[in-house]
Amino acid sequence: MGKQNQTIKKATIYDIAQKAGTSTATVSRVLSNSSYPTSREIRKKVLDTAQKMNYTPNLLGRMLKKNESRDIGVIIPNISNPFYPQLVLGIETEAKKHGFNILLCNSFRDVSNEKKYIESMYQKQVKGIILSTISEEHGFLKKLCENGLKIVGFDQNIEDFQCNKISFDFTAGGMMAVDYLVSMGHKKIAFATSPLTRRSRREIFDGYKLGLMKNNIEFSADYLYVAELEKEVENGTFEFENGIKIARKCLASKKLPTGIFAVNDVTAMGIMHGLLSSGVKIPEDISVIGFDNIEFSAMVNPPLTTINQPAFETGRLACKVLIENLEGDESDYVSFKLEPSLVQRESVRNVK
Repeated sequence: MGKQNQTIKKATIYDIAQKAGTSTATVSRVLSNSSYPTSREIRKKVLDTAQKMNYTPNLLGRMLKKNESRDIGVIIPNISNPFYPQLVLGIETEAKKHGFNILLCNSFRDVSNEKKYIESMYQKQVKGIILSTISEEHGFLKKLCENGLKIVGFDQNIEDFQCNKISFDFTAGGMMAVDYLVSMGHKKIAFATSPLTRRSRREIFDGYKLGLMKNNIEFSADYLYVAELEKEVENGTFEFENGIKIARKCLASKKLPTGIFAVNDVTAMGIMHGLLSSGVKIPEDISVIGFDNIEFSAMVNPPLTTINQPAFETGRLACKVLIENLEGDESDYVSFKLEPSLVQRESVRNVK
């Protein structure tokens, strides 16, 4: 019979102490390069023994004991939306410059998942968390901040307690989209969105309504398309599937819009796919404008006109603010609000 595979036991400081004939405290001091006085002979014996036994230090335990973690937590709603990988890239680029690592979690738009990840990161003593929260109640988060956890909120505005924030003027972006469609001669402008459960979506919707009012266009519920449910779709994204459904609903309605403003680019791409599959030409028959300016928005046909929300810069700035908060003496919180800009491509037609 062949020999059974055996798991090789890793050497510990107790094994080294026994082999070197000294105490575990002495071994710990030598291996951690402590300033505590130890004779050259004992020091050499401990180091030689550790080398012969292929000792590997428990870096995690050491970091937790000394609170030397160089990890930053990042929690996003779902990485399947291409907006978030760009944002995470901005965070990681800035983190690496300062010697930090990132731990990335997807909440999958689930409040319980978000809370579980925050708790786990706090227990692992991460230095701080960069968070796009989907929760409307932040009492739990506020308590952790009071206990020393550093937070930077982004994407969704956190208003019920003080923390560092990188926000975006979603309302201004919504108005900008409507203004542009009106400038291109559109008056029958629809708004397409996932459920209005997130602050950012509600603010974009507010901008849509303000834009109509500004241009003396009456709001009509006939031109409002809101998904009833929000869930993740296997091998795809909810926003894209939602866009396809909205396109079908739009074509089945009695009042066709000349332009559709989507709450994000992925929804806009789903709408375009649904319209094109039904033989509708874009922008000749219906114009479409998105929101985010993800990289893919320039790659679809026709290239998507959209409102730019700078994902990479948002992530980079959020990480920069967190690291400055961690390494500086300042206890004051900072807040930045990034402004939207219009990216004109080919999915909107001038109907004047």
